[in-house]
Amino acid sequence: MKLKEDVQSWLLRSLGDPIVKILAKNSHLTKTQLETLLIDILSENIAGKPLKYDEKARLRITKAKISRGAFNRTLKQAKENTVKAIYTVLLLGYLGVFESTTLDPYFEIANKLQQYTEAYKNIPNKVDEPNEHLKIIEILREELETSLKKLSNPSEATL
Repeated sequence: MKLKEDVQSWLLRSLGDPIVKILAKNSHLTKTQLETLLIDILSENIAGKPLKYDEKARLRITKAKISRGAFNRTLKQAKENTVKAIYTVLLLGYLGVFESTTLDPYFEIANKLQQYTEAYKNIPNKVDEPNEHLKIIEILREELETSLKKLSNPSEATL
Protein backbone atom coordinates (compact mmCIF):
# COMPACT_ATOMS: atom_id res chain seq x y z
CA MET A 1 0.00 0.00 0.00
CA LYS A 2 2.94 2.38 0.49
CA LEU A 3 3.51 2.47 -3.28
CA LYS A 4 -0.10 3.49 -3.91
CA GLU A 5 0.10 6.22 -1.28
CA ASP A 6 3.43 7.50 -2.65
CA VAL A 7 2.23 7.55 -6.27
CA GLN A 8 -1.12 9.13 -5.41
CA SER A 9 0.53 11.74 -3.21
CA TRP A 10 2.94 12.62 -6.03
CA LEU A 11 0.03 12.73 -8.53
CA LEU A 12 -2.07 15.00 -6.32
CA ARG A 13 0.88 17.38 -5.83
CA SER A 14 1.69 17.39 -9.54
CA LEU A 15 -1.87 17.71 -10.82
CA GLY A 16 -2.60 20.38 -8.18
CA ASP A 17 0.33 22.55 -9.28
CA PRO A 18 -1.11 25.78 -10.74
CA ILE A 19 1.22 25.67 -13.75
CA VAL A 20 0.31 22.04 -14.49
CA LYS A 21 -3.38 22.95 -14.24
CA ILE A 22 -3.07 25.70 -16.83
CA LEU A 23 -0.92 23.63 -19.17
CA ALA A 24 -3.18 20.57 -18.83
CA LYS A 25 -6.34 22.61 -19.37
CA ASN A 26 -4.98 23.83 -22.68
CA SER A 27 -3.46 20.54 -23.82
CA HIS A 28 -4.96 17.69 -25.82
CA LEU A 29 -5.02 15.47 -22.72
CA THR A 30 -7.94 15.02 -20.36
CA LYS A 31 -7.12 15.02 -16.65
CA THR A 32 -7.68 11.25 -16.59
CA GLN A 33 -5.42 10.71 -19.60
CA LEU A 34 -2.67 12.84 -18.03
CA GLU A 35 -2.95 10.97 -14.74
CA THR A 36 -2.85 7.61 -16.54
CA LEU A 37 0.14 8.62 -18.66
CA LEU A 38 2.02 9.83 -15.59
CA ILE A 39 1.28 6.58 -13.77
CA ASP A 40 2.46 4.55 -16.75
CA ILE A 41 5.69 6.49 -17.16
CA LEU A 42 6.66 7.28 -13.58
CA SER A 43 5.15 4.66 -11.27
CA GLU A 44 7.89 2.14 -12.01
CA ASN A 45 10.51 4.71 -11.02
CA ILE A 46 8.76 5.19 -7.68
CA ALA A 47 8.24 1.44 -7.24
CA GLY A 48 11.79 0.60 -8.28
CA LYS A 49 10.50 -2.37 -10.29
CA PRO A 50 8.37 -3.13 -13.35
CA LEU A 51 4.61 -3.06 -12.70
CA LYS A 52 1.81 -4.89 -14.49
CA TYR A 53 -1.02 -2.83 -15.94
CA ASP A 54 -3.55 -4.07 -13.39
CA GLU A 55 -1.16 -2.82 -10.66
CA LYS A 56 -0.87 0.52 -12.44
CA ALA A 57 -4.67 0.75 -12.75
CA ARG A 58 -4.96 0.49 -8.95
CA LEU A 59 -2.67 3.53 -8.56
CA ARG A 60 -5.22 5.93 -10.06
CA ILE A 61 -6.52 8.61 -7.71
CA THR A 62 -10.19 7.74 -8.27
CA LYS A 63 -12.00 5.78 -5.60
CA ALA A 64 -13.72 3.58 -8.15
CA LYS A 65 -11.95 0.41 -9.19
CA ILE A 66 -10.47 0.76 -12.66
CA SER A 67 -10.02 -2.32 -14.81
CA ARG A 68 -6.77 -3.02 -16.61
CA GLY A 69 -8.66 -2.67 -19.91
CA ALA A 70 -10.03 0.79 -19.02
CA PHE A 71 -6.57 1.87 -17.87
CA ASN A 72 -5.05 0.64 -21.15
CA ARG A 73 -7.73 2.37 -23.28
CA THR A 74 -7.15 5.66 -21.47
CA LEU A 75 -3.38 5.20 -21.79
CA LYS A 76 -3.74 4.55 -25.53
CA GLN A 77 -5.81 7.74 -25.94
CA ALA A 78 -3.23 9.75 -23.96
CA LYS A 79 -0.36 8.44 -26.07
CA GLU A 80 -2.26 9.13 -29.31
CA ASN A 81 -3.05 12.70 -28.22
CA THR A 82 0.58 13.25 -27.23
CA VAL A 83 1.85 11.97 -30.57
CA LYS A 84 -0.67 14.17 -32.43
CA ALA A 85 0.49 17.22 -30.48
CA ILE A 86 4.11 16.45 -31.38
CA TYR A 87 3.18 15.99 -35.04
CA THR A 88 1.38 19.35 -34.94
CA VAL A 89 4.55 21.02 -33.66
CA LEU A 90 6.65 19.24 -36.30
CA LEU A 91 4.21 20.23 -39.04
CA LEU A 92 4.21 23.88 -38.03
CA GLY A 93 7.99 23.86 -37.82
CA TYR A 94 8.30 22.26 -41.24
CA LEU A 95 5.97 24.86 -42.76
CA GLY A 96 8.05 27.68 -41.26
CA VAL A 97 5.38 28.89 -38.85
CA PHE A 98 7.88 28.95 -35.98
CA GLU A 99 9.89 31.59 -37.78
CA SER A 100 6.92 33.93 -37.53
CA THR A 101 7.04 36.68 -34.91
CA THR A 102 3.43 35.88 -33.97
CA LEU A 103 4.80 32.93 -31.99
CA ASP A 104 7.20 35.03 -29.90
CA PRO A 105 4.86 35.04 -26.86
CA TYR A 106 4.86 31.22 -26.91
CA PHE A 107 8.65 31.09 -27.06
CA GLU A 108 8.83 33.56 -24.17
CA ILE A 109 6.55 31.27 -22.15
CA ALA A 110 8.74 28.28 -22.99
CA ASN A 111 11.80 30.18 -21.76
CA LYS A 112 10.03 31.23 -18.55
CA LEU A 113 8.92 27.65 -18.00
CA GLN A 114 12.51 26.47 -18.40
CA GLN A 115 13.75 29.13 -15.93
CA TYR A 116 11.06 28.11 -13.45
CA THR A 117 11.94 24.42 -13.76
CA GLU A 118 15.66 25.11 -13.36
CA ALA A 119 15.08 27.36 -10.36
CA TYR A 120 12.91 24.69 -8.78
CA LYS A 121 15.54 21.98 -9.34
CA ASN A 122 18.29 24.13 -7.85
CA ILE A 123 16.70 24.99 -4.53
CA PRO A 124 19.68 25.35 -2.19
CA ASN A 125 20.03 23.16 0.86
CA LYS A 126 21.53 25.97 2.91
CA VAL A 127 19.42 27.20 5.80
CA ASP A 128 19.96 30.92 5.11
CA GLU A 129 19.19 30.92 1.34
CA PRO A 130 15.98 28.92 0.78
CA ASN A 131 13.60 31.79 1.59
CA GLU A 132 15.17 34.07 -1.01
CA HIS A 133 15.21 31.24 -3.54
CA LEU A 134 11.57 30.40 -2.81
CA LYS A 135 10.63 34.06 -3.35
CA ILE A 136 12.26 33.95 -6.79
CA ILE A 137 10.44 30.73 -7.64
CA GLU A 138 7.14 32.27 -6.52
CA ILE A 139 7.71 35.36 -8.69
CA LEU A 140 8.55 33.15 -11.69
CA ARG A 141 5.47 31.00 -11.06
CA GLU A 142 3.20 34.05 -10.88
CA GLU A 143 4.68 35.49 -14.10
CA LEU A 144 4.28 32.15 -15.80
CA GLU A 145 0.70 31.73 -14.60
CA THR A 146 -0.25 35.21 -15.78
CA SER A 147 1.38 34.70 -19.18
CA LEU A 148 -0.17 31.26 -19.66
CA LYS A 149 -3.63 32.50 -18.74
CA LYS A 150 -3.27 35.37 -21.18
CA LEU A 151 -2.19 33.03 -24.00
CA SER A 152 -4.86 30.47 -23.18
CA ASN A 153 -7.57 33.02 -23.95
CA PRO A 154 -8.37 32.25 -27.60
CA SER A 155 -9.31 35.84 -28.40
CA GLU A 156 -5.87 37.03 -27.24
CA ALA A 157 -3.79 34.17 -28.63
CA THR A 158 -1.68 35.19 -31.58
CA LEU A 159 -1.64 31.91 -33.51
